[in-house]
Order: sequence, then structure tokens, then C-alpha cells
Amino acid sequence: MTKYNELINNLEYLKLDAMRGSLSSYLDLIKDGKKSVIDALYEMSEKEKDMRKKRAISACVNTAGFPFIKTIDDFDFSFQPGISKEEIMDYCSLRFIEEKENLLFIGSSGTGKTHLATSIGIEAAKNRYSVHFMTCQDLIEQLRTAENENRLSKRMKEINRYKLLIIDEIGYINFDKSSANLFFQLISKRYEQRSTIITTNQNLSKWSLTFSDPVIANAILDRLLHHSHIINIVGPSYRTKDVLEAMEE
Repeated sequence: MTKYNELINNLEYLKLDAMRGSLSSYLDLIKDGKKSVIDALYEMSEKEKDMRKKRAISACVNTAGFPFIKTIDDFDFSFQPGISKEEIMDYCSLRFIEEKENLLFIGSSGTGKTHLATSIGIEAAKNRYSVHFMTCQDLIEQLRTAENENRLSKRMKEINRYKLLIIDEIGYINFDKSSANLFFQLISKRYEQRSTIITTNQNLSKWSLTFSDPVIANAILDRLLHHSHIINIVGPSYRTKDVLEAMEE
């Protein structure tokens, strides 16, 4: 086996895939006097860094549990002119996470709440923040199961490790008092410690109905709203738009 083959094997063993893939072309550039050894090694190491960064970003995005992969560039602001693009882009800067603030997207079904929440979450994951996406129903089911199995404290700690938690679709199901209390416990633990994004189709004044208890609802809102930004989306449904466009074709 030649030294070249041994070098290829070593790079593979060390999982330096980008360097291994570009080695031959850089050796040709060195041989032709177009690159110095130092420049070649530097550029190959930069390629390796870039590949590892992309892999890390991909892993963060893939493990966050997003329902789809859509970035903010995919959002049609012209269809929802009531939404300030500048405001949303500011949230994409992730400053709200550093300041431990919350975002609440309020609007009817199909108006883009989940898209915006997901896009901001993807941006956070790309920047190596720990992010997790859950529907409200899944969250409550997990907490209730954990409580029944005497591991509620552990599950709460697991969820609260995330720098950004996205809870989707509050208001589509009503909570019983026990579930409302579990949700309150989670929000209380995250209060002023971590950021949460909420999407809901219910006006906040109606959360007492959703949570079946005005006292618990007010306590949840008190903690959510203390450090928060509220984005009210008043506009047509994207789903209706897609159906109408399909009918016109």
C-alpha cells in the first residue's frame, strides 16, 4: 500500500471526509505550482469545517421535530400584508431568545402561524440553539403519561432544557383542569428562563374556556405575556387560497 493510500485511509478513519474528497485535486495544484502546501492544507481544513458545520445544522434541524421544513423566504408576506416583515425578520435575528422572551402568534386556521413559528425555529436550530416543536395535544399527552408513570419531573426537565420550545395549536382542544395545571407547571418553569413560541387560533380573552379554569388561564397568561411579543394575524387562509388557485387552473 502506498503512502497516498495510507493517507486516504487515515483521513477516512478520522472522518475527515471533505479533506479526503479534495485531496487529489489539491495535490495536483501543489504539483503544478498553483498552490503552496500551507495554502492547500488551509483550504482543505476550511472545507472540512464547512462540512461539519452543515452536518451540525442538519442534525439540529432534523431532531427538532418540525412538521415541515420551510424558511422565512418561503413565506408570502404579500398575501398577509397585515404582518410586518421587518418585525418577523427581527425575530429571526434570535434576539428574543437571548432576552428570554416569548412569541405568541394568534390567528385563524391557515393564516401562516405554524409556518412563521417553524421558520423562526429552523433559524434558531441553524444557529445551534436547542429547539423542539410540539403540538399542544402531543405535549399534554406526554406530560399526562409521564405523570401517570411517576416521571413527570424528569420529563419537565427534559422539555425545559430546550432554549426554544414551540407549542403549536393551542385552542383546538379544551383542557381538563388536570391538563391545564400540567401546562401551567411547564410555563412556570420556563418563565424568565427560556423562550417559548405559541401558536393559537383563540383570542387570549377566550383562554379561560380553553383551559377550563379562569384562574389557571390567567396564571398562564401572566407568565407568558410578561416578556412577550404578540403577533395578531388577520387575513385569509393559505389553504383556501391554494384550493381557489387549483380550481382556476
